[in-house]
Amino acid sequence: MTTTNEIADKIASDHSLTKAQAKTIVESVISSITAAAVAGNETSLPGFGKFKVKDTPEREARNPSTGATIKVAAARKLAFTPAKALKDALNK
Repeated sequence: MTTTNEIADKIASDHSLTKAQAKTIVESVISSITAAAVAGNETSLPGFGKFKVKDTPEREARNPSTGATIKVAAARKLAFTPAKALKDALNK
């Protein structure tokens, strides 16, 4: 698993920045993606992929232990679709 600190360390070493500066950049990128998602907008990172907000409608489900029918509330979900370049890199 890669953490934000590990990503910041890599950016810092690749671009002659301090770890604090790199961490600020990483947090800013994540914050921008989050703000776009909250607003319902799509974020596209060419060569990496797209983050899209999807609405799921209210639905009925069953409790597996009791078999009782319950209602699952409508929700918004963040979906990621990888770019072709990322898919190709994964399947080399």
